[in-house]
Amino acid sequence: MNIVNPLFDTHSHLSDERLALDLDPVLRRATEAGVVGIVAIGTTVETSRQGVAIAAKHEGVWAAVGIQPNHCNEAQPADWEQIAQLARAPKVVAIGETGLDRYWDHTPWPVQLDYFMRHIELSAETQLPLVIHMRDCEGEMLDALSRLPPGRTLRGIMHSFTGTAEGAAAYIGRGLHISFAGMVTYPKSADLRRVAAGIPASRLLLETDSPYLSPHPKRGHRPNEPSLIVHTAQCLAECRNVPLAQLAAETTSNARALFGVG
Repeated sequence: MNIVNPLFDTHSHLSDERLALDLDPVLRRATEAGVVGIVAIGTTVETSRQGVAIAAKHEGVWAAVGIQPNHCNEAQPADWEQIAQLARAPKVVAIGETGLDRYWDHTPWPVQLDYFMRHIELSAETQLPLVIHMRDCEGEMLDALSRLPPGRTLRGIMHSFTGTAEGAAAYIGRGLHISFAGMVTYPKSADLRRVAAGIPASRLLLETDSPYLSPHPKRGHRPNEPSLIVHTAQCLAECRNVPLAQLAAETTSNARALFGVG
């Protein structure tokens, strides 16, 4: 297949039953839409293990392993060691989903911070990039990162970014990429599109966060799936005033370099 605009979905929950039960057709539609790479994201030990298995079975799919902040409080004592072991599995290209969340109240803040720092250290140990979740806590996220040793840079992604231009600049200064999901396409998201327009091309990434956040004009499509990333790509190309082919090439090149995949 001659793919004109190759796209890379840096964040998809392929182990979610809404996608996993129909996975072969989901991946076929992604290929037909021009998606050349997908990272299957782990949020618990079990979904991390499932993501590794999915990646092993399917060409063009890789895995990230971690415990998402809203699941940290339910993690068992042995879970972290299992994540550390899974991080060495074939086709694992990232650590996460990790991060901080003030929207939900599932995990006490000190526990979130503890697990976030564990993921940061595992990223450094394995030399794999981080996948960072941040919701309603930009100031606290910046404060947490400021506690790292002076000059300490990170490799990774601020995923499904909804923060400010100032926050984005700070994360980029730390060495991170900024990834946008379907939310940037929503009519009410003009401020977020202005943020997206100012991200350096070398630090821009795309994702679906499927099965969540179906992009406009497919918001009624449930579940979201990797093939729909084309709508997010088109939106970002328009707000950045560049051709879709250019945005697709830049973001796919960025993803391949960050994850170390061909």
